[in-house]
Amino acid sequence: MDGDVREEIERLRAEHRRLDETIAALTAQSPFDQLEVARLKKRKLMLKDNIQLMMDQNTPDIIA
Repeated sequence: MDGDVREEIERLRAEHRRLDETIAALTAQSPFDQLEVARLKKRKLMLKDNIQLMMDQNTPDIIA
């Protein structure tokens, strides 16, 4: 895997972790902004999908 791709994946993973922490902090408060939490969860899912796509594109197909 290319170094630039690896760095981008790590950046996306770090943002994913930060979002997870932010969501946990927001939901620990009562009451919390459900719309904001939903927006953050959507962003988190998009990041996860992008990470997986980048990893899949950079993994060679193995012909058995």
